[in-house]
Amino acid sequence: MADYLVIVESPAKAKTIEKYLGKKYKVKASMGHLRDLPKSQMGVDTENNFEPRYITIRGKGPILKELKQAAKKAKKVYLAADPDREGEAIAWHLATSLGLDQTDDLRVVFNEITKDAVKESFKHPRKIDMDLVDAQQARRILDRLVGYNISPILWKKVKKGLSAGRVQSVALKLVIDRENEIKAFVPEEYWTIDGNFKKGKKEFQANFYGINGKKKKLSTVDDVKEVMSTIKGKQFEVIDVVKKERLRNPAAPFTTSSLQQEAARKLNFRTRKTMMLAQQLYEGIALGRQGTVGLITYMRTDSTRISDTAIQEASTFITETYGKEFGRIQKRNDKKAKASQDAHEAIRPTSAMRSPQDVKEYLSRDQLRLYRLIWERFIASQMAPAVLDTMRVDLDNNSVMFRANGSKIKFAGFMKVYVESNDDNKEEKENILPDLKKGDKVESQSLEQRQHFTQPPPRFTEARLVKTLEEVGIGRPSTYSPTLDTIQRRNYVSLDNKRFVPTELGEIVHELIRDYFPEILDVQFTANMEAELDEVEHGAIQWVKVIDQFYQGFEKNVERADKEMEKIEIKDEPAGIDCDLCGAPMVFKMGKYGKFLACSRFPDCRNTKPIVKEIGVTCPKCNEGQVIERKSKKKRIFYGCDRYPACDYVSWDKPIARPCPKCNEKALVEKKLKKGVQIQCTNCDYKEQPQQ
Repeated sequence: MADYLVIVESPAKAKTIEKYLGKKYKVKASMGHLRDLPKSQMGVDTENNFEPRYITIRGKGPILKELKQAAKKAKKVYLAADPDREGEAIAWHLATSLGLDQTDDLRVVFNEITKDAVKESFKHPRKIDMDLVDAQQARRILDRLVGYNISPILWKKVKKGLSAGRVQSVALKLVIDRENEIKAFVPEEYWTIDGNFKKGKKEFQANFYGINGKKKKLSTVDDVKEVMSTIKGKQFEVIDVVKKERLRNPAAPFTTSSLQQEAARKLNFRTRKTMMLAQQLYEGIALGRQGTVGLITYMRTDSTRISDTAIQEASTFITETYGKEFGRIQKRNDKKAKASQDAHEAIRPTSAMRSPQDVKEYLSRDQLRLYRLIWERFIASQMAPAVLDTMRVDLDNNSVMFRANGSKIKFAGFMKVYVESNDDNKEEKENILPDLKKGDKVESQSLEQRQHFTQPPPRFTEARLVKTLEEVGIGRPSTYSPTLDTIQRRNYVSLDNKRFVPTELGEIVHELIRDYFPEILDVQFTANMEAELDEVEHGAIQWVKVIDQFYQGFEKNVERADKEMEKIEIKDEPAGIDCDLCGAPMVFKMGKYGKFLACSRFPDCRNTKPIVKEIGVTCPKCNEGQVIERKSKKKRIFYGCDRYPACDYVSWDKPIARPCPKCNEKALVEKKLKKGVQIQCTNCDYKEQPQQ
């Protein structure tokens, strides 16, 4: 029989750890939190220092009973929940529920689930850190006060099922503010002149820069005509050449936020999927004879710190694999994010020596793709900077100046392994210019005049919204993904081409919160509160004080909203079609998951239909129905015939009405590629140039 009981959150983590600890240890899972505030009531005594009333979560009784029995039989109980606020709170709730002596060294923490790390952590158990517990408890109580006070008002004044929260309300505000910016945006015309030049047999490109050495903006076609009329002939003179050597440093290892952003850009993963896969890699993967091993460090962190041991191992791997010159000469001097949680590390592989190729056969396709991203980013972060030779060339013709910029990789450095992407999906590429010197003559092959219009700011992708929340100091690593899930689940936003668009319901809720609870939407106020809650974690401020300061003003706003907020009726809108069951007019209704079509005689007639979007294309298969836009169970858009099931035409790519110019069949579709949208024929090999 085991002498020691170890409690962790999940069965996967329990299975991995038990193999490392041996027969004297029994590892059991609590399946997350066992206690929480009750769902049916506030559960916070606002008259008694915000004392929380915790209850055993419904369905967790049998687990608690089993853990109590196991704890009685054990010589000692260790609590090995995750190394953050949430994990500390789980440990405290377990200790309280099991009646353990909290002055004892019960708590065991490790940043990675490997044999060495786990065994070492059991040599240094500690007491439960009540500052960490209070930090989690303060957030939980604060969110409960906001949600359980505002939500009932929204139910009463708008519709049932609505909710409001500190972080989700700010996230919604950011989406709506961006939408308002887009609506208010007035495009401005501008022009460019792109030149194709030749020196000997080598061609290169240069763009119009200005007149007499001064930069000039081309706002109208008349500006372009003026420039073109000034140019005399095709010969240009090189008037300046500037050559420089530029260092490009690697990106820091991943934090939770940067991992979610990069996984979205490079792998097209949603934040929830990224965190689910990261959790699997952290908790342990069976690697054949090696047994079950945690492949990455803890995935909820805002630190870019790396342990000395990991740095040394990476250095050895880089030197042996790529050569000494690719190793980083100096140690990185990464600053932790302002809100960095204690001594956490960045997200990295638990062993630099365990390459993606080494574990490929044991991972699913998506697990491997995420592991490769984490491994490559970490290895690159410990490599030498890339060295680029840059060259700027200025060309002149009758005082009209064109400029060419070129670059050439002199030494790849970290770029041999990994290059960080950006929101525009534009990676730095070489643009090699001819060897030009001042006084050289070059000839223009063509000068192409192009009209452009300024573009509004883009809508938020999940990755960009996470980045913005982090930049303004809202939310923490554990809250980014759940926040985005909540505003979508509540139908406050929808995704259009993977970008957030506020719904009518979202805008209504936002306006009400803005008018009656302005402090909730005040980004700086919320960021300051997040910072104060971090101070609780460090023992610098009492959690009750933080909540009390907030609640004094908030309580008054709740009373005012309850009295003054007018009831908003979301009226049905005529749909312009008749019910195919009873002939009465159909209307658009607002439901839990958005708008839908319903008979106006409801409840006498219960005919309902989803809203379908026609794209103006006749079905290419039956030539009778219309192609409509549909959504799969996973919310992915596809296209099908509205005569389904009589016609089973379906396509993931959007069909186009015009026939193929090569085979004359109605088989053209829009194919979304990384470099833009390309029109292709599904019947022959016809393709058009991709358009951004």
